[in-house]
Amino acid sequence: MPFPRSGRALQSLSAAAMSALLLASAMKHFRDPLFFRQVVPDYLCLEGRDDGSEPDRRRPFAVMTREEWIALSGLLELAAAAGILVPPARKATATALAAMFTVFLAGHVDALRRAYTPVGTPGQRTVHTLRLPLQAPLILWAWSLRKPASSPVGREPGAWA
Repeated sequence: MPFPRSGRALQSLSAAAMSALLLASAMKHFRDPLFFRQVVPDYLCLEGRDDGSEPDRRRPFAVMTREEWIALSGLLELAAAAGILVPPARKATATALAAMFTVFLAGHVDALRRAYTPVGTPGQRTVHTLRLPLQAPLILWAWSLRKPASSPVGREPGAWA
């Protein structure tokens, strides 16, 4: 006999797994921010000059330091880890997550580009070559959580059992 709410149970399990992944990543943002440093594009970062003077404000998209971007993305992942578990908020959270993972592609592409310059190391090349393609399944997974759980076969949503 099939479980009467197997579609919902599977979606809830998928949302819980996504939440656990996001929570682990958010914690890593604060415990090991250096891990994320290379995936924040330079053009987003206010960085001080080598002489310690004011940050260079010539970068048009630079509104925060690299460390602030890392902390903000960790906070966003933490909020998403909670939001994805709440069924009424799941569609909005999943949509925002898919958008966030898509935006993160820019950082991964930039990190991969820099890894293959003369200053890049073989380790960076390996890490960023593997890290970039992982974004596609994350985007698709988040997008899949936008769909409402399917009803059991033979019953319409809202019908009496």
